[in-house]
Amino acid sequence: MAEDIDAPEKSVNAWGQALAAVVLVGALGAGFWGLAKTSAAESEPKPATCSDGETPAAKGKHLSGAQLCEALNRSDLAALLGTPTEIAKTASGSDSSIGKIATPQAQVEFETYTVTLSATYDGLPVAGSQALLGTDARPRKTLGRPGVLYSTRTISISFRLDGGDADSGPGVPARALTVARDSKDRGGSLDVTLWRADGVVPDDAVLLRVAEKVLPTVPGWKSGA
Repeated sequence: MAEDIDAPEKSVNAWGQALAAVVLVGALGAGFWGLAKTSAAESEPKPATCSDGETPAAKGKHLSGAQLCEALNRSDLAALLGTPTEIAKTASGSDSSIGKIATPQAQVEFETYTVTLSATYDGLPVAGSQALLGTDARPRKTLGRPGVLYSTRTISISFRLDGGDADSGPGVPARALTVARDSKDRGGSLDVTLWRADGVVPDDAVLLRVAEKVLPTVPGWKSGA
């Protein structure tokens, strides 16, 4: 009798142990899956950001490189370029100048394209400047303001491993659009430049699409002003 009574108890314990094992394996599996998902998320590349903290204010009436970078490095920039799956590798802004002329600039680099956004405070109107921008420069009114569409080239710089002077030369072809800072073209410009890593000349439609979305977000831009 004792054996008859004990038999069902052993069977129940066995099923209980089996069930516990299944639950334990399931829990462990869920735990490992969660860790794997977290690790995969952590290993995925994050889009480049311009800088940490607050964006520095413009110096007087001049935009800063950081402000230009914030305007250019938008979340839909890759989609505007026609490469929606790409992630920005670098994003930066600089407060450069040519002599006494302020020329702040921002640059965002992707696998396929690199885009720059710059401002020039030279006091010169954009209308008529096509004569200075190459034989293929053409007037292109953009967002209600005078503009010029033209070709240019990047500069290729190579550094010597022995510490010698760096070498520079022509890089890849680029397309650029310069637009008056105001509708009355009272001097100065905003410029968007685009080039491809493979050296193919960028499509003007891509450049114009980027410019028409980015320029109105630049601090101080006023429609019709």
